[in-house]
Amino acid sequence: MFDALGLDSKTEAVYRLFLEEPELRLDEIVTRVGRSEEEVRCALDRLADLCLLDQADIHAAGEQLFRAADPDVSLPYLLSRREAELAKQQRGLEEAKAAVTTLTARRTARLPRGYDVVKRLEGRNEMRVRLAELAELVRFEYLSLSPGGAQPPDAIADSRPLDQRALARGVRIRSIYQDSFRNAPETVRYVNWLGGLGGEARTLPSLAIPMVIFDREVALVPLDPRDGRAGALELRSVGAVTVARLLFEEYWARANPVGPAPLHDSDGLSPQEKELLRLLSKGHTDESIARRLGVSLRTVRRMNADLTGRLAARSRFQAGAEAARRGWV
Repeated sequence: MFDALGLDSKTEAVYRLFLEEPELRLDEIVTRVGRSEEEVRCALDRLADLCLLDQADIHAAGEQLFRAADPDVSLPYLLSRREAELAKQQRGLEEAKAAVTTLTARRTARLPRGYDVVKRLEGRNEMRVRLAELAELVRFEYLSLSPGGAQPPDAIADSRPLDQRALARGVRIRSIYQDSFRNAPETVRYVNWLGGLGGEARTLPSLAIPMVIFDREVALVPLDPRDGRAGALELRSVGAVTVARLLFEEYWARANPVGPAPLHDSDGLSPQEKELLRLLSKGHTDESIARRLGVSLRTVRRMNADLTGRLAARSRFQAGAEAARRGWV
């Protein structure tokens, strides 16, 4: 809860203990939080750095006692300090953004006449070869959108050594998958393996198109989102790559970290069920919904039947009307 204020889970546990009991000895803290003495001392140092520990009362009656500073004063102070830090970082980011824009604009202006800002990659094989080349050249950032459930086994096999070398170079890898990938054991193993090496992954109920972005300079998008064998477009236009990255960041902000299946909301709906209702309300057929959710037609029909039953409806139309009445869509 207090991660944004600079408290990790261990330090937060110690702090909450202080708030429950005004004064504690070191050995009491170690026993109560179930951590080693070294971990507790690190937490105390951190709390002191953040002005959440009252140093004035650290000694009493010959024993070393610890007391939390008044939270009505210390926490608002810490919040305001953190807000000031974030504002400073934001100003720095804006300055960096302006510098990057200027630099890339000058670079584009110097490109020789006839330079390809859009290159057509014909067929899946040419696309895979180019993808491998770019993955070997990436320096600091590798972003990807992966619609559908199971990823092709050959694509996973190709990606493993490339991802491992990129992470070893310090490249940040972020990937967004569809929730339905959990139905594909080989893809699940790959995502877990990547996470173990430091890759980051999140999920959404549906994704429109596959996309890969390298170092904010190159983006690969499909020639035909409905046919992965058709090939891809390699985009190097500053404007096009910026739009692609903004789309990725929008998805990333809404996506859920990979872990257990996403939790149901207060209406008992999973993210996948909410997306299904949204697509139904827009008039999509079962076949179209199955493609967008990355699941089988049979699964969509089963989900439809389940939702219709939960809404006590006799038809899809009635189910849609009842879902709208309840605020589900």
